[in-house]
Amino acid sequence: MVELLKRFLGPYRWRAIVGVVAKSVEVVFDLFTPLIVARMIDIGVGGHDTGAVLRYGLLLMALAFVGYGFTLICQHHAAIVSQGMGTDVREALFDKVNELSAAELDQLGTASLVTRVTSDVNQLQVAVALAIRQGIRWPVLAIGSMIAALLIDIRLGLVFLICTPAIAWVFWAVMSRSVPLFRTIQGSLDGLTRVTSENLSGARVIRAFRREDTEEERFRGFAQAQTAGSITVGQLSAFLNPSTFLILNLGIVVILWSGALRVDAGGLTQGQVVAFVNYMTQTLLAIVYVANLVVTFTRGAASATRVMDVLAIQPKVQDHAEGRVELPSKQPSSIPAVTLNDVSFSYADDAQDALHNVSLTLNQGQKLGIIGGTGSGKSTLASLLVRLYDPQSGTIELFGHDLKSYPLEQLRNLIALVPQKASLVSGTIRSNLCWRNPNATDDELWEALRIAQADSFVHEKSLGLDEPVEAGGKNFSGGQRQRLTIARALVGSPHVLVLDDSASALDMATDAKLRMALSELPNITSITISQRISAIMDCDLILVLYHGKMAGIGTHQQLLQTCQLYREIAQSQLVGEGVAA
Repeated sequence: MVELLKRFLGPYRWRAIVGVVAKSVEVVFDLFTPLIVARMIDIGVGGHDTGAVLRYGLLLMALAFVGYGFTLICQHHAAIVSQGMGTDVREALFDKVNELSAAELDQLGTASLVTRVTSDVNQLQVAVALAIRQGIRWPVLAIGSMIAALLIDIRLGLVFLICTPAIAWVFWAVMSRSVPLFRTIQGSLDGLTRVTSENLSGARVIRAFRREDTEEERFRGFAQAQTAGSITVGQLSAFLNPSTFLILNLGIVVILWSGALRVDAGGLTQGQVVAFVNYMTQTLLAIVYVANLVVTFTRGAASATRVMDVLAIQPKVQDHAEGRVELPSKQPSSIPAVTLNDVSFSYADDAQDALHNVSLTLNQGQKLGIIGGTGSGKSTLASLLVRLYDPQSGTIELFGHDLKSYPLEQLRNLIALVPQKASLVSGTIRSNLCWRNPNATDDELWEALRIAQADSFVHEKSLGLDEPVEAGGKNFSGGQRQRLTIARALVGSPHVLVLDDSASALDMATDAKLRMALSELPNITSITISQRISAIMDCDLILVLYHGKMAGIGTHQQLLQTCQLYREIAQSQLVGEGVAA
């Protein structure tokens, strides 16, 4: 928590100080109140002086109004500090998430990141606001009341020495058991968020397979786990107030009993006993509130730890390149577009390589096709080409330079990836197409749509390029989403285009038109990953993968002669003259 405050409190430091000072002034007024009441009793009531009662009453009212004004100042600044810090933390988390490589995103999980950006930051905001508004009030009030009470009478002050350690012990007993539970609760919330997200996004599939009961059981399991943790924490926290109030009331009884004897003996006045009881009440109530605040601060600390865990991550894919890599305006054909040298890669939780010793050279302007069974490493290779991951061994070169020598911004401008799952965000068709080039003209957008075979259905939309796009592109069909993502990749004229099974939802005729249009693009090197052999058989080079290893590489005709796996795929998808062709 301290580390997070050091990082984000800076812009709001003076507002926090003003809030604390304003609250401190209010506390000072509260400390004077029992003394004024004591003088009102001893001088006004005891001396039958109505004027004194009115004077001290007006003084109490004045202190109350002034204290109320300082309270408003504190509340105002506390709200600005807590909400401002919360906004800054959310922005920092969002920026960090965008910096993370795919490896860190796989490890953390979407549900956990959503919980940290929302629930954990909310806990931090509450903790910061209460720290300014109440964090200074109750400790100062407790210490000030204790000192004032001891100044009235040392002997009655012994009650504090007994009650305070007793309340502290109760507080420690509760906190030592509550703190570990807060992290467990937040972890359960991660699981609850994940299951909810899966059910909302997969509602149609769940209903189609009649899995509602099973999913309800999964949801109930996470919900009950979080409920059990919350109930346990609630029960422990509920133990605080009855216990501390019991000790408080016993202390007051002792003070009244002892004070009555001292008043009879002439050692104390009635007003001093009342003031002592007030100070005793303020002290012990302050300790109770401090205990409740610590519960909130503990939750905030647990959330701060989860937030800082994300902010402290160093992405495995680092952008260390200094300056842009200078490329000739016309790339010499002698320099390969893409070169893989014994590339191997494995995911964090897998002992087996997803790719193992893959090597190939793809010249500029050539077309590479990649085919293989499920889990053969095709999409992994696509991710490596755009540096979503870095290989554990081997190197990947783009136009003769190692990928790591390129600034990520330049690299992602040179290579455009169309992922296997078509992904659109809420906005318009225009806003989605302009991801690679925000300044693209309408003519450039329509040309990209034409090549992607998407211009026809966009023309049919009443608003054309400004047609709204719902979250995830739900208002478009699967084939339309795929064609829009292909068009998005073409905007900005990439040097290398990677199509990761991105035409799987297209019919054969549209797929053929798309491949024909892409083949006519000048000065572009294309890499097509597909399960359809018809989509890659015309490529200049075809890579066949089998469990991450190269099963064959060559042209369609060469592979028919030399690669049994490729021949089996061809025979299963093509017949007769198609295989021979």
